[in-house]
Amino acid sequence: MNQKKFTAIVLSAGSGSRMHSDIPKQYMMLGKYPVIYYSLQAFEKSAADSVILVAGPKDVSFCKKEIVGKYGFKKVQKIVAGGAERFLSVYEGLKAAEGADYVLIHDGARPLLSADLIERCMETVEKEKACIPAVPVKDTIKISDAEGYVADTPERSRMCAAQTPQCFAYPLLFLAYQKFFDAQARGMTDLEVTDDAMLVEYFAGRKVKLVEGSHYNIKITTPEDMRMAEIYSNI
Repeated sequence: MNQKKFTAIVLSAGSGSRMHSDIPKQYMMLGKYPVIYYSLQAFEKSAADSVILVAGPKDVSFCKKEIVGKYGFKKVQKIVAGGAERFLSVYEGLKAAEGADYVLIHDGARPLLSADLIERCMETVEKEKACIPAVPVKDTIKISDAEGYVADTPERSRMCAAQTPQCFAYPLLFLAYQKFFDAQARGMTDLEVTDDAMLVEYFAGRKVKLVEGSHYNIKITTPEDMRMAEIYSNI
């Protein structure tokens, strides 16, 4: 029986404008290491076979020397330039991951990724072909109308906050991207893509399985998030 190949695609191309810093959030120091270090280290220690790091076009050389080289990440096979939007960066990572059976798409701004979560995702994607980690929301969610009034209050028990790594059989996700780009070119969609599961749902017609996530697996977007990450990680 041939062993399946798992490739993690770690996204590190964001600008981090809401951090109010000249340094992109993924390269800011969290304790002794840059934020991006922790995600790469998690996959380095995991059962994943390889890692593709997607950096901003101006940061590829920096990542090669100051991140991958400096910290000795052996599983990072390629560092590629990302696009102007997240989904374009994912697509660049997908092209670089050709030959993988499964891909794990992870936001590098989520440094508190645990070994258990990676393992749960890898086990589930082999069975389901598409899965994402998620946690139940703690607050009541309100849907706003165009004037800023409450339009709807969905049932909280069914609301989940999606996280990463989002995991897919490689051919499934690649096909979804191709169909999306084709629909875009034909003017048949104006979908605002905020995660990869959307494309698999809409363009591959595949249900996406939810995996138990972690409330510690936060995404660093604002200075407050950085302070929370320091608390959660006991740095």
